[in-house]
Amino acid sequence: MILPEGFYLDSVKVPTGRLVNNLLISCGIDFFPNFKLELAIKNSNFFFVIYAEKQKQIYGFVRVTSDKGLNANLWNLCAKPGKSQKLFYLVLLRATLEKINREMPGCSISVQAPPSAFDSLEESGFVLDPNGIRVMGIKF
Repeated sequence: MILPEGFYLDSVKVPTGRLVNNLLISCGIDFFPNFKLELAIKNSNFFFVIYAEKQKQIYGFVRVTSDKGLNANLWNLCAKPGKSQKLFYLVLLRATLEKINREMPGCSISVQAPPSAFDSLEESGFVLDPNGIRVMGIKF
C-alpha cells in the first residue's frame, strides 16, 4: 500500500491530543481530554500516524498496547473520512500488523475501531463480530 503524494506514515513524532481528538471527532468517535490522550499515546508500545506534509492535521492514527506475550490491542484506529479513507486504514493496518508480527509474534490481536474501518479490517484478515460481541470495556 502506498500513500497518496503529500502524505507520510510516522511512528516517531507523537501527535498532540488535540490533533488526534480532531481526527476522532471527524470520524464520529468519542474524544478524550487532550492530556490523557497524549499520556496514553506516550505509554503505548507504539503508534502510527498519517500526516499530510503541508497541513497541520492528521489523516490516520492507531496506537498499540501489549503485554508482549499473549495480547496486542489496537486503540483509536481512525482515518479521516473521504476518498482515501479506506487506503489510510489499510496502510495503518499493514504497518501495525507487520510490526506486531515482527516484535510480538503469537499475540492475539483485538481492535477498537469505528464501523468505517470494518471493510479494511476484513480485507486485512480480521474476523468481525464472530460471537456477537462488540464491546471490550466499560465507559464511565
